[in-house]
Amino acid sequence: MTPIHATTVVGIRHNGQVALGADGQATMGNTVAKSNVKKIRRLAGGKVLAGFAGSTADAFTLIERFEEKLSNYNNNLRRAAIELAKDWRTDRFLRKLEAMMIVASADDLLIISGTGDVLEPDHDVAAIGSGGVYAQSAALALKKHAAHLNAVDMVSESLHIAADICIYTNHNLIVEQLGS
Repeated sequence: MTPIHATTVVGIRHNGQVALGADGQATMGNTVAKSNVKKIRRLAGGKVLAGFAGSTADAFTLIERFEEKLSNYNNNLRRAAIELAKDWRTDRFLRKLEAMMIVASADDLLIISGTGDVLEPDHDVAAIGSGGVYAQSAALALKKHAAHLNAVDMVSESLHIAADICIYTNHNLIVEQLGS
């Protein structure tokens, strides 16, 4: 699978909270096409968060398929993620989709890719997209050295740091949270 460009999505589990955020920039080639795209969705009656990086149409297709899997497996996030990854890897149509997802519930934080991967990231920090490595680095540092911050603040600050570095990431953020 080709590395996903043109966005940053980061998720953090910290002190009983789960937060998932993304920038709002959509690009077409090297041009900003839209600056306020919503790349985070609440699913399963608000109990699951999903964020995407990659082609918007492809990501919407994957979110719809993931929502179906959640419904089929009683909102079991891990099982739905595994079943989506299986389909994504083997289905001729899905295999061509260029996107990645981070999904989160109160108990799980997972990265799903089109290569069949379902990854549970180390340190309860997940990041994807062109600015993902910058956001992940910032989030890991914040978890280690600013543990007094909540998950929402960590996600927001990580995304702002990524936006300062990555030209495909902007400062128009959407951050959603689960937990108190």
